[in-house]
Amino acid sequence: MQEKPNAMLQIDGIDIHIEGQGPETMVLVHGWPDTHHLWDAQVAHFKTTHRCVRFTLPGFDVAKPRRAYTLDELTSFFDRVITQTSPNAPVTLMLHDWGCLFGYAYVVRYPQRVNRLIGIDIGDAMSREFMAACGLGAKLGIAAYQLWLALAWWLGGHVSQRLGDAMTRWMARQMRWRGDAGLMGAQMNYPYAALWSGRFGRVRPLAPSCPMFYAYAQRKPFMFHSVAWLARIAAGPGNHVERYDTGHWVMRQAAATFNPDVSAWLQRSALETT
Repeated sequence: MQEKPNAMLQIDGIDIHIEGQGPETMVLVHGWPDTHHLWDAQVAHFKTTHRCVRFTLPGFDVAKPRRAYTLDELTSFFDRVITQTSPNAPVTLMLHDWGCLFGYAYVVRYPQRVNRLIGIDIGDAMSREFMAACGLGAKLGIAAYQLWLALAWWLGGHVSQRLGDAMTRWMARQMRWRGDAGLMGAQMNYPYAALWSGRFGRVRPLAPSCPMFYAYAQRKPFMFHSVAWLARIAAGPGNHVERYDTGHWVMRQAAATFNPDVSAWLQRSALETT
């Protein structure tokens, strides 16, 4: 498939944006409560070296009907995107927040389709090891915001969409999220409802066979990775771990340093594998 430097296609009714003409493909997946616009600064930087592929997660677009997706549906959707946009070569995955959890599940299921992995601020957050290492304050904080958003999802679909949206936007402000509130609503909260209801099932911890760059923020009340997992990632061949003096949205709050850091790592990784 040959696309123009800036092109768009549709897969399962989702707009897939393709920008840049680099020799390799980078697929960027956001999380809550964002859209594909989260990656504007990254695409501007990486499109000179990569074909950047991004999309708004299924179920997150406020202009589309409300719908929850299963983990199997999401990983299958990712595979269709990657297969259609890079049919002959594996891709680099850049992930944030829920994008990490969905993307890590994809890597576990389709390791041959990913040659480099960039995870931002979410590590083994759904593992037993992480929960065992969490203090009581962190456990209560995680439960509080996640259950609030799961409730907002239910209320938005069964009682009042306006109420669900208001609860969602209030929580985003508490987390110092800075984005377009008009693009955010309660329909984005289905992953929290699925997580707490058990519909996502057991998510296997990530132990990537490909090189991984893991970036995490230090200005937040608790981490989303265990110390043991972080050490294992840091010790992996070709891997790199970097801490940033930001909140959860590292790629926005530290774009001026994060983007060059990732570029330098990608260059080193390419040299090490040739």
